[in-house]
Amino acid sequence: MSHRRTLNTKKKIGLLVTAAAVAGGGAFALAATSNAAQSPQSAQPLSAANSTVCQGLATALGNNGKFIEGQRAAPDAQSEARIANREAVIEQIKVQQKAAGCVVGESAQGSQGTQPAQNGQQGQQGQQSAPPAQSGGGAAASGQQVCNGSTVTLSGEAGAPAASSNQFPAGTTLKVTNLDNDKSTTVKVTSVSGSCVLLNNAAFEQVREPGKFLIRRVLIEKVG
Repeated sequence: MSHRRTLNTKKKIGLLVTAAAVAGGGAFALAATSNAAQSPQSAQPLSAANSTVCQGLATALGNNGKFIEGQRAAPDAQSEARIANREAVIEQIKVQQKAAGCVVGESAQGSQGTQPAQNGQQGQQGQQSAPPAQSGGGAAASGQQVCNGSTVTLSGEAGAPAASSNQFPAGTTLKVTNLDNDKSTTVKVTSVSGSCVLLNNAAFEQVREPGKFLIRRVLIEKVG
């Protein structure tokens, strides 16, 4: 009788352990399902309003979009080729937005206009309304300061270091200094864009801060 009671007790304990394991496994499965359901909600894409990286990419997208609008509004013999090039640039920017966790396709509404300055009026207005840029340690003036109050982002174009502009013709030499890290690049304008100065990918890499796609404090000089 004693031996039979011992076996019954062991069986009861075994059943209780098994039941606990099943219950625990069910709880783990429920917790995993719950976490899986919540994870997409916690990984919302960042917008330009709360991310400097996303703001820079959105600005670049907006500038390219406005450039396309300007070409379509006043087309010439080269407009079709320019538009195709900029559309490819926009697709590349969207890839960068996705990789950075930004809202894909978000375009900054405050992007600079596409129309070139009329008799220098835009440049003069910018100089009057914006505070003068302060030179950093490696940003001693070496030319005429232009585009006061502007920010600088990348056009998304590949190739050797170069710039594009809606105020300066091709062949103009510009020096762009990031006042937050005192890095400078001197490049030639090679194409038209939707803002005072856009740097292509190679030129932007020479002056950017790690992880940033927008230069807020910048000194832009016309040196040739």
